Amino acid sequence: MKAIPKAALSGSLKDYRASKNSGLMSRTDSFFSWQDLRRQHGLWPYARSTSSAPRPRSEIRSDVGEDSFGVNFASQDYLSLASHPRIKAAAMAAIDKYGVHSAGSAALLGNTAYSLQLSETFSEFLGGREVVLYPTGWAAGYGAIQGFVRSDDHVVMDLLAHSCLQAGAAAATQKVHYFRHLDTEAVARRLANIRAADTKNNILVVTESLFSMHSDTPDLRALRSVCDAHGASLLVDCAHDFGCMGEDGLGHIGQQGMLDEIDIIIGSFSKTFASNGGFVAVKTRAAAEYLRYYSAPHTFSNALSPAQAATVLEALSIIRADEGKELRHRLRDNVNHLRESMARTGREVLGEPSPIVPVRVGGEALGRLASKYLSIFGGIANLVEFPAVPLGQSRFRFQVMAGHSAEDVDTMVAAFNRAMDSASAELAEIGE
Repeated sequence: MKAIPKAALSGSLKDYRASKNSGLMSRTDSFFSWQDLRRQHGLWPYARSTSSAPRPRSEIRSDVGEDSFGVNFASQDYLSLASHPRIKAAAMAAIDKYGVHSAGSAALLGNTAYSLQLSETFSEFLGGREVVLYPTGWAAGYGAIQGFVRSDDHVVMDLLAHSCLQAGAAAATQKVHYFRHLDTEAVARRLANIRAADTKNNILVVTESLFSMHSDTPDLRALRSVCDAHGASLLVDCAHDFGCMGEDGLGHIGQQGMLDEIDIIIGSFSKTFASNGGFVAVKTRAAAEYLRYYSAPHTFSNALSPAQAATVLEALSIIRADEGKELRHRLRDNVNHLRESMARTGREVLGEPSPIVPVRVGGEALGRLASKYLSIFGGIANLVEFPAVPLGQSRFRFQVMAGHSAEDVDTMVAAFNRAMDSASAELAEIGE
């Protein structure tokens, strides 16, 4: 076995973001050398591709062309709708009628009958809110903040908020304030300090209903109370739980009884709704129309394709029906089985039950070696390391599907434990 250099087991993406005293393009060289060193030793687990639909068991290919097959807990298809016969039929019918391209911005001539119907149906699902569609979930998160917030306004944001939310805030104002993850008291202190100095300008508090690296959720009612006390608005990103959690499919927002209490709800179609795209839901027609023309990703991007809009529309129909409820129950059972099985074998499972099951590994070197062995032992899951999570807190993010069987879960747990044992042994030999 070829010896693994320590440089392949250390360092992070953050180290190479901006090399000092280098040209605009030449600064990429040091990153590529580090990345390729990891790649040569089987320690670069990213940019993999599937050779089939994202099913519970899939064939994948690494970015150096190596094929493997295993039980798949790396795809974001929480209700297993990506290959549903009705979904595929809806997409093909849309292509047959409209072709494959929206061919325009939604602000101009990019909408189709499918996207208009999707907005109406989503509005019904959300209790009558006005819905604005976006080409990606990232665009929806970015566009909601960039569209509403102006340079004199303040954004108060959870430290672990998604990059689209952080980027939208940075584009809108320099007055961005972060608070400790899920700490409502810290939000109250931030808002009080802002209001002590600025009683005039607007404040937007930003959080998520389910944080994907930790599988945890805020107390939305407590946040609402704090916002009301200081004249702030509340934005909640429900990308990972909307459609796939709760008896009605409304995720933590529904479970906490907060659908009518949140000013701006944003979400993604890429986790549960078998497509790309996203949405922003607001309370008034005026707010929706304002967003359509002041939110850059909506105005200056092509609208959802006909096939995408038709796919999400059909997925929503399934989600709202008895079949959707049954799929959510199956997903919940699989999540609980995976969490309990991992815990029984001594693994540290983070957060609370959701389609995302984070299992802590610890050091980056151990995580990289474990990822290499997991693929060898027939498991497919995503390694998350610094800076996406704190230094020394690398983890695997297992993404569960309704279509997984109990046998799939047991296979993954066994493969993961073998991978961790093998990685620990190799790391001991290396002397890390």
